[in-house]
Amino acid sequence: MSKRSQQRFHYSQDQAIEKQFNWKQMLRLLGYMKPYSKTLLPKAIITMLVSTAVRLVVPIFIGVLLFDHAIKQRDESLLIQLIIGIASLYILSWIANTFRIKWTNQLGQYIIYDIRQGLFKHIQRLSHRFFDNRSAGSILVRIINDVNSLQELFTNGVINLLMDVLLLLGILVVMFVLSPPLTLAIMVILPIMFFISTKLRRKIRRSWQMVRIKQAKLNSHLNESIQGIRVTQSYTQEKENMGFFEGVNGETFESWRDATQKSAIFRPFVEMSNAIGTAILIWFGVYLIQNGMDYGVFVTFAFYLGMFWEPISRMGQVYNQLLVAMASSERIFEFLDEKPNVSEKSNAIELEEMDGKVEFENVDFAYDSKRKALDNISLTMEAGQTVALVGHTGSGKSTIANLISRFYDPTDGSVKIDGIDLKDIKLDSLRQKVSVVLQDTFIFSGTIMENIRFGRPGASDEEVKEAAEAVGADLFIKRLKNGYETEVEERGNVLSVGERQLLSFARALLADPRILILDEATASIDTETEVKIQKALQIVLKGRTAVMIAHRLSTIREADKIIVLDHGKIIEQGTHDQLMAKGDTYYELVKSQFNMLDAV
Repeated sequence: MSKRSQQRFHYSQDQAIEKQFNWKQMLRLLGYMKPYSKTLLPKAIITMLVSTAVRLVVPIFIGVLLFDHAIKQRDESLLIQLIIGIASLYILSWIANTFRIKWTNQLGQYIIYDIRQGLFKHIQRLSHRFFDNRSAGSILVRIINDVNSLQELFTNGVINLLMDVLLLLGILVVMFVLSPPLTLAIMVILPIMFFISTKLRRKIRRSWQMVRIKQAKLNSHLNESIQGIRVTQSYTQEKENMGFFEGVNGETFESWRDATQKSAIFRPFVEMSNAIGTAILIWFGVYLIQNGMDYGVFVTFAFYLGMFWEPISRMGQVYNQLLVAMASSERIFEFLDEKPNVSEKSNAIELEEMDGKVEFENVDFAYDSKRKALDNISLTMEAGQTVALVGHTGSGKSTIANLISRFYDPTDGSVKIDGIDLKDIKLDSLRQKVSVVLQDTFIFSGTIMENIRFGRPGASDEEVKEAAEAVGADLFIKRLKNGYETEVEERGNVLSVGERQLLSFARALLADPRILILDEATASIDTETEVKIQKALQIVLKGRTAVMIAHRLSTIREADKIIVLDHGKIIEQGTHDQLMAKGDTYYELVKSQFNMLDAV
């Protein structure tokens, strides 16, 4: 791996979360079982209780009744009865376990479905600022990998843990009833075991946290690499990219190996404790037999001692599942606890009708604390006007468009539509009446028809075709083999940039917005196509408020108002002719573009 890749990898590391095991958070996670507390959960618990009861009873049948009574007293009738009884108990246990596994698996799958559904629904409602600070890959990891890691906990872990706790308590009670001295002698090793396991616990938890972090980095890089493969190949950076991936993949491998090695220590430790307990049983048990303890009691005690370490070992495995679940749930709840920066008031109004008048009143806005994107902006866009925003990159054009759609809220001041502050309007109500066409349009996997209908899912096929015809998209669609039913893959890579842009125009127009925002929407379209779109827009934009952001100034000559921005401030506004006559910033921008064209 190159030095540059190593540096890139080094600076992208997250830190493990230094927290104690959070039982409050675990209870919150277990709260997802509540909807099933009257259906699947009771069934799973009942079958678990039956299975546990059978396991606790069988050793008494074998040790005390079978050994001390039927065999010792040579009672064949009792022997046959006990054999039939023990066989019946095992059959009952088998039936109970079959249904327990079935119902716990169903319970686990339903809970995983609910968690993933709730997480995705919540993410859909988060503000743009949330996505500004996170890669698509890291979000994908939360929804898929982190939720998947909870599956084992809910499918087996919770019910099995409850079963093992009850089994362990039952064994202890029976052992104390059978022989308190022998039980106390064996229990001497438990404090030592508890002390060592407590030391292991923190290391194991941190290891699984690190696994989740490394997986997030791996998935994030994979997502970035696949989406950016054309750029990678264009700049012949394949080796650089592979070197970086090798580092990320290696770190992920090492984190898994470290976590599994630490987790694997627990089981041999339990087995060693079992060996010590067995040695104590034999040594002290022989002494007690010599002093009057029945052989049947000793045999029964040996059965229970063998059973005693089994739930402890499984509880160690469940604890590992809890640690994995804790590491994942921390990341899931981090997203679920994220509050939208743009939220809806409880008394927000439904905007039934909209004229489309837009007002900015002393608006300030900053994406971060370092600099303002907008500085005390006040402007009015009358209903039905076409308003163009002009300025150098970073002047605040797209920020104004984002505030109109309420993707962000102003840091100070207010944005109003038809005299109503956007904060007082329901978000869905607002965005149904505002459509945005971006320079880098997104095409979803599916047909051409489905992509255009995304603007208004209830639209008929004829309405979709009319929208496509209005922007001239039908010309290239009809040339496709399957026309409107042509399948396009994610991001529409089988289409040209101009064709994708035409689809986005059709999608926006189908939505029939009162306000249409064109953010560099014609930048990727050739001149001939642009002329067609300009003609279509003259008809389509009639009676609508249009906000056009364009570096290609020839596209905004007919705008009702042109607003010139610089470093977040309005420095000029007026019509094209007025600003040209003024001979200031706008005039220089137009002049420089025409000089560039002449040079070409």
